[in-house]
Amino acid sequence: MFPINRTRPAVNFLRGATALAAVPLLLVACSSTDSTPAPARAADAVTIQNQWIKAADSDMSAAFGELANTGDKTLTVVSATSPASARVELHEVVADASGTKTMRPKKGGFVIPPRGSHALAPGADHIMFMGLNGPLRTGSETRVTLSFDDGSTMTFTAQVRDFPGNQENYVPDGDHQAGAPAPAPAPGA
Repeated sequence: MFPINRTRPAVNFLRGATALAAVPLLLVACSSTDSTPAPARAADAVTIQNQWIKAADSDMSAAFGELANTGDKTLTVVSATSPASARVELHEVVADASGTKTMRPKKGGFVIPPRGSHALAPGADHIMFMGLNGPLRTGSETRVTLSFDDGSTMTFTAQVRDFPGNQENYVPDGDHQAGAPAPAPAPGA
């Protein structure tokens, strides 16, 4: 006959109880702990980095930087304002068939994808200052306020820097006709 091992059932019972006790801990560890709600306003989900403005004595200038969307839905910048300028527009630069670059207002604004970014750069999309209220001197800072399609706004400060600049033609309505004389290059963007 075999001896009866009375400790074996107790060991099996302890193993089973330990496994059952671990299940709730595993469920908690595997669940999402991020209960932070998504930003309700577009402005709360957008940041800007490496922002700067081109130095200018008069007329036009432009602001650049990297807009980032930390949210889960597409956001759109629809307009901008600044105390530095009488008028501020959102611009894009496009090339025609001959390669001539033209700066024009960007229809629909700047779209920032979810968890993505939108670059504002010389020779590309930028924030255009038209009718400067005074010189923008290197080293000074200027405030810019962005408005989003949900009505929210965010304000950032950008440093003024020297930049030799791109020379694009400016077409105010974005409908420059082929064969028509192009406007003079804009010194700002």
